[in-house]
Amino acid sequence: MSRQSTSQILVPTAAAALVLLLGAGPAAARQDSGIATGSLTGQAAAHCSLQRVGGQYVRCDDLTGNGVTAPGWVSARG
Repeated sequence: MSRQSTSQILVPTAAAALVLLLGAGPAAARQDSGIATGSLTGQAAAHCSLQRVGGQYVRCDDLTGNGVTAPGWVSARG
C-alpha cells in the first residue's frame, strides 16, 4: 500500500474510534425516592381523585397510568 492509501484508511478509522470512546460515558443508577417531582407533590396529589378522560387515567389534570386504558368503573370527568 502506498502512504496515501494508508492515511485514507487510518484517519477515518481513528476518528470513528475516538467518537465511540468519547460518546459512551459512565452510567449511574439510583433508587427512586417515591416522591413526585412534577406538578403533583405530597398533599396536592392526595386531594385529587383518580378519574378518566376517554380511555386515559387523569389525576389533577395530569395524565397518568403510562398509557394503560382506564376501565369503565373509574369515574369519568365531565
